[in-house]
Amino acid sequence: MARGLYHYLRETWKQRHEVPELVQLWKRRLMEWRRQPSVVRIEKPTRIDRARSLGYKAKQGIIVVRVRVRKGGLNRPRPNKGRRPKRMGVYGYAPAKSTRLIAEERAARKYPNMEVLNSYYVAEDGEYKWYEVILVDRSHPAVCRDKDLGWICEKQHRGRVFRGLTSAGKKMRGLRKTRGLRGTHKYKWKKKQKERKLKKRHEAHRGARLIAPDEIREKYHHGDLQ
Repeated sequence: MARGLYHYLRETWKQRHEVPELVQLWKRRLMEWRRQPSVVRIEKPTRIDRARSLGYKAKQGIIVVRVRVRKGGLNRPRPNKGRRPKRMGVYGYAPAKSTRLIAEERAARKYPNMEVLNSYYVAEDGEYKWYEVILVDRSHPAVCRDKDLGWICEKQHRGRVFRGLTSAGKKMRGLRKTRGLRGTHKYKWKKKQKERKLKKRHEAHRGARLIAPDEIREKYHHGDLQ
């Protein structure tokens, strides 16, 4: 079976840390990207196969922005009063959002007239991570007439990145499908619903009533069971 261009691009991307020529190429790129601002508009995507799979098209009204985000957790100001080191509350504060979602929000603030379509990972080093964000002009005629992207021009999609409606936002909110895996919230919720339906579950909280078969419930109310 013949392979397409994007297949070989994906294979090349997987081998970027193994082939010496690609290792040197990415090293030069990171040296250049570190000197650039945190939000930079680029002419074309670095990973064209990934961008096209997420909805990118080389047409008017669509741009790509590369965003740099600092890695690691967050530190709080150190208290100037007496405390045990354990209670200082300086370290161990991780951001509630993913770095990818932070990159999308920064790109949206930089270009307020555009909406975030999607984003993807590009590179990282010891201090930063780089993501490329696909932005769409919601008022451009070429976008509104597009059969694949016309939905983003509707008013209910305004500010979608700040409402957790992008792919990164939905992943942060736990809305991805879990396929009923054990230990997940969806699995536990379905298990509880099944037990309630079969009347085998007793809710152990204040104000709960016993879920039992009808015969036992009637005997309990008539005083036959103590």
